[in-house]
Amino acid sequence: MTARIHIVGIGDDGLDGLTGQARLLIDLASVLIGPAPLLDKIPASDARRIIVGSNLEQLEQSIYDLGDRHAVVLAGGDPLFYGIARYLTETFGKDRFDVVPHVSSMQLAFARVKESWDDAYLTNLANQSLDRVVDNIRTAERVGIFTTEEISPAVVAEALLDRRIDYFTAYICENLGTPRETVTQGELSSIRSQSFSGMNVMILVRKTGAADRPSGSTHRRLFGNPDDLFLQSRPKRGLLTPAEVRCIALSELDLTPQSTVWDVGAGSGSLAIEAASIANRGKVFAIEMDAEDYGLMIENAKMFDVPSLIPVHGQAPDAWKELPDPDAIFVGGTGRVVPELVAAAVPRLAQGGRIVVNVSSPDNLVSVQNLLSAADLIHDVRMINISRGQHQMERVRFESLNPTFLVLGRKSK
Repeated sequence: MTARIHIVGIGDDGLDGLTGQARLLIDLASVLIGPAPLLDKIPASDARRIIVGSNLEQLEQSIYDLGDRHAVVLAGGDPLFYGIARYLTETFGKDRFDVVPHVSSMQLAFARVKESWDDAYLTNLANQSLDRVVDNIRTAERVGIFTTEEISPAVVAEALLDRRIDYFTAYICENLGTPRETVTQGELSSIRSQSFSGMNVMILVRKTGAADRPSGSTHRRLFGNPDDLFLQSRPKRGLLTPAEVRCIALSELDLTPQSTVWDVGAGSGSLAIEAASIANRGKVFAIEMDAEDYGLMIENAKMFDVPSLIPVHGQAPDAWKELPDPDAIFVGGTGRVVPELVAAAVPRLAQGGRIVVNVSSPDNLVSVQNLLSAADLIHDVRMINISRGQHQMERVRFESLNPTFLVLGRKSK
């Protein structure tokens, strides 16, 4: 019969921070498996020690070779929080293991800087690319990062500043739970010139009111540009129409270079700007009532150089009274007002024109469909589920965006 294996979390303070149960399991083990720094925290005993680092194949083989010997796998902090426990239970099955967690150093770090971490973006640079992490940081409120020897806090700070992401206060928490514990607070411009212990957690806290800044990339697509190329308002995370949805919506609008377009509820202008790139000899009226979003839209339009975009600061439907009738209308936003805007906009749509309405709730979906049907528009609907790949532990997992609906309408000629 194969013996159960205990995965025991251990902190920077070694045995002193362990519970009696965890210490007993380690004392009784005939085999101890783990990275050298953790094994060094355990006093000498008769147990055989197997040093494994980041080589997962070596770790797997060590588990296969155990037979019925009582083994403990040492892991840093909570083995199920960016730790090895998930990988082992998925590889060998949950029934083979028991997990005894320690307080995660990530949890300790957030406690030291007195910030909540329930909605923070948490990541580990040991199994995530720095570019992907930086892209996710751009839109986060709070961030917790397990750094590595190669990708230190200074390297992270440099990468953020290179992409014009300078709106976070940084905290570097070193040697947590030990007498050498240190927390350094500073601007990213200061952190990038400093050195820190290899045992650290980097916490980033967004400065109050800071807007997302674009990545600074000089490459621009005609449409479907990455979300991080646009300034976005805070704390309205997630209101920008994702690139994948923009691509589908723009294709359904059937734009030509001469089209006249309304974008109702344009926000910071991502869809209107890309529509203006296509309708570069026409006119794209981007209607937005929020002053902050309106200002960001103007800044985004300057970066993309789209002369056919005409920002309109006002509340629909009054804001479009003096505008020319459109060949295409896009309506975005949330709430009960969306069907009312659609009802007011459809009569202005040119013959043969198209309307695309982006809604997230089934109630609005049904209401908008009924309105388009009552107006004798040819209509259809698309439900869009998008997942973006995330690399973790040498595997690809998928992070789902919120599902959304596009309601399509066309006025017959």
